[in-house]
Amino acid sequence: MKRLLPFITQLNAWVEELIELKQMTLDSRQVQQGDLFVALKGHQVDGRKFIANAIEKGAKIVLAEADNEHGEIAKCNENSTACCIVIYVPQLPKVLSAIAGAFYDNPSQKLVLAGITGTNGKTTTAQLLAQWHNLLGGKSAVMGTIGNGLYGKVQEAVNTTGSAIEIQRNLADFVELGADFCAMEVSSHGLAQFRAEALEFDLAMFTNLSRDHLDYHNTIEEYAEAKFRLFSELKTKAQVINADDEIGAERLSKLPNAVAVSVNPNFSTNQQFVKATAVKFTLQGATIEFESSWGNGELHSRLIGAFNVSNILTAFAGLLALGVDIQALIKTAPQLVGVAGRMECITSPNKPMVIVDYAHTPDALEKAIQAARLHCEGELWCIFGCGGDRDAGKRPLMAAIAEQLADKVIATDDNPRTEDNQKIMADIVKGFSKPQQIIHNREEAIKAAIEQAKASDVILIAGKGHEDYQIIGMEKLHFSDQETARKYLV
Repeated sequence: MKRLLPFITQLNAWVEELIELKQMTLDSRQVQQGDLFVALKGHQVDGRKFIANAIEKGAKIVLAEADNEHGEIAKCNENSTACCIVIYVPQLPKVLSAIAGAFYDNPSQKLVLAGITGTNGKTTTAQLLAQWHNLLGGKSAVMGTIGNGLYGKVQEAVNTTGSAIEIQRNLADFVELGADFCAMEVSSHGLAQFRAEALEFDLAMFTNLSRDHLDYHNTIEEYAEAKFRLFSELKTKAQVINADDEIGAERLSKLPNAVAVSVNPNFSTNQQFVKATAVKFTLQGATIEFESSWGNGELHSRLIGAFNVSNILTAFAGLLALGVDIQALIKTAPQLVGVAGRMECITSPNKPMVIVDYAHTPDALEKAIQAARLHCEGELWCIFGCGGDRDAGKRPLMAAIAEQLADKVIATDDNPRTEDNQKIMADIVKGFSKPQQIIHNREEAIKAAIEQAKASDVILIAGKGHEDYQIIGMEKLHFSDQETARKYLV
């Protein structure tokens, strides 16, 4: 049973007596007797339309977003046999994280919380942090694109960063399960919508920033500002920034206590740092010689690609900033494994190597192709598409990158959603300077590449990564790039 005591005072003492509550939810369909229902305006649906439904289902208190700065309180709904206190709260989205934190007894104070933001690399960095912490004897949880839960036992998540309520509830669950560390991906949407506002981060990390989500943020500048709210406006202790990213380097000058991470041997700084001085790539991964403010050494990584060197160094720097022993990290680094759908290799004797990656932005696709090239003795194939109902401006950019960096290109469908796949493909084709293979059916595209490629070739399948579905129209159909590749690598 939960009580509202901590935030009643914050809401100008609108409620005079405490009411014992059970659960907190944004979905009126999930309301049960004794719950707290939160009604936000929302970007697509106004949750306040469902207040009566929530009361009928047994909500004891409703927090509703007010249309003005004054707020108000109503004791009962006269049209209902149920009695409920309805509180209209000014700027409710901004204070909801604090309210949910109070409701769930501020769980971010009870474990080590690491927040990772950036366009690419969030998932891999979060998973590396969680893995490494477990290898050193801890008990980790993760929240992000792949799902939420204890490391290795995650449940699928709808969004990279859940609602303010979901985040606090998840953290409370992790604490109850014994987790002492959580690596959390923090999306630009989540930051712009104040979903992580009241969390207390022991570590904040920035991986990189490139074009993505401009259908929501409008400009790259707005996108960058949303990302850096994690560092400038939220509670953070240690901070780690990728100095090789242009925007990251610019922000480092404003964050003198942050740890700078670089894969450039010539990088120099007056701040704390971790940098690679030499990297050797093999078919098994990479050997990374490094220098740092904590000492110098060598990391052995099983992860593929140059950008994973940056990811592992970022995770390494973050754990060093948290006070983890450097020798313990070096010793356990070879045990770290890659993330499903992130430069995931699928092989079969006398067949081309297939790499499945989540790359769905121009920058991520460029890095994925460059990473695959390091392991390619023959020709490099790139199969990619672009999601429907999303930023159309990146489609020709991705096409141009694929054509320029790969030897063979097949454009296919990603998640068309409700957008016409012919329209999506027309946008992609604008980026090609010469005709390329177009196969709308994703399975047929993968089959064609595997049948045409030589054993010395590498086939990169980009865009969906860990996803085991394809969204066509309003239907979510089972589809896995990995399963499909294995089917034809026989």
